[in-house]
Amino acid sequence: MPGDLSLVVVRLARRLRGRRGTKSVSLTQLSALNTLHHEGPMTPGALAMAERVQPPSMTRVIASLTELGMVRREPHPTDGRQAIVTLAERGIDAISAELAAREEWLSRRLAELTPDERETLEKVVGIMDKIIRGDDDVDEIAPDSAMGTVGGRGYRLTRTA
Repeated sequence: MPGDLSLVVVRLARRLRGRRGTKSVSLTQLSALNTLHHEGPMTPGALAMAERVQPPSMTRVIASLTELGMVRREPHPTDGRQAIVTLAERGIDAISAELAAREEWLSRRLAELTPDERETLEKVVGIMDKIIRGDDDVDEIAPDSAMGTVGGRGYRLTRTA
């Protein structure tokens, strides 16, 4: 069963990647944008931990996304040595296009299923999320205080001009 599950997940991910709405960013860049979209503004270090990459790698990703106008680096509100990475309008647009393209394809495929099959998939989504968020790697990612918060306050994604 683990092998079958792994294979199906890889194939689904490949099919979804094939429906990319934007080709202007790499999958690595897109992943970082998606994390910022879901978690909100964060430090480069927290973003590196969330993406499970080394900080120097994330620094390069952030620099390239900044050049593309998709993210902004802003001063940290309480720590002058740090910066906060936020999505810019162009980054929000890229994520929106990506999500729309994937959702459109997946919605068509889900419409082909029976109501019972769709209900089963709803349960599977919760189970898959539980597997993904398992205890075994939570501490490796980041301390709770580093994820999506700055100065003890959560930040929400907002469009800015």
